[in-house]
Amino acid sequence: MPLDIPIVYTDNRILLCLKPPGVVSVDQPGGLPQRLRAQLGGEGVCLRTVHRLDQPVGGLMVLARSRQAAKLLSQQMEERTHFHKAYLAVVRGKPADREGTLRDLLGYDRTTRQAYVAQEPGREVRPAVLHYRVAAHQGEYTLLAITLETGRTHQIRVQLASRGLPLVGDCKYGAPPADMEGIALWSYRLSFLHPQSGEGVAFSALPPAVWPWSVFDLRGMEDAREEGGGG
Repeated sequence: MPLDIPIVYTDNRILLCLKPPGVVSVDQPGGLPQRLRAQLGGEGVCLRTVHRLDQPVGGLMVLARSRQAAKLLSQQMEERTHFHKAYLAVVRGKPADREGTLRDLLGYDRTTRQAYVAQEPGREVRPAVLHYRVAAHQGEYTLLAITLETGRTHQIRVQLASRGLPLVGDCKYGAPPADMEGIALWSYRLSFLHPQSGEGVAFSALPPAVWPWSVFDLRGMEDAREEGGGG
């Protein structure tokens, strides 16, 4: 019997939860919306996905509880105005600079289901931009706080891996196997305009105190203001 999905906040328009690594974000059997509906009372519960996390990624997600709420949240994401997401990541190695911006052209190979850094523009090649800050460093591991300007498939994973900084546990992009659930990427902060009140709201949640997150002292990260574009 699967464990319940942790619910951080809910009202009649939105639901904030912590997606466990290994659970798909989309509305399919065993996916996050269906599991939440089962917790909340059955198939009649309206839950609409407005953004995604890769299957091996965990952390905060917001789902809409009405069609109108989904429309308004999706609009914020498309306009890249008020919907902001921040991530924590643990990588092997250490960036040369304590903070910086990574800019690449990314493509996606549908056969291998992997993103890649392209050398020149192409039909399905898109610009990708992320901002990072070194939050801590311990031994061979570095904790990064990351925000996105764009939301490309596997963007954080491939941009870091292409610079010799693979996410811990991310074998798909060159990291050695690790004894952990999913990969060391966590959605830890979401902020947006509430679809009913129009007021700005923000939620944060730290990753579980298991390896490799337990290598670092995460106290203080939960209240950090890492604003950036949705994606």
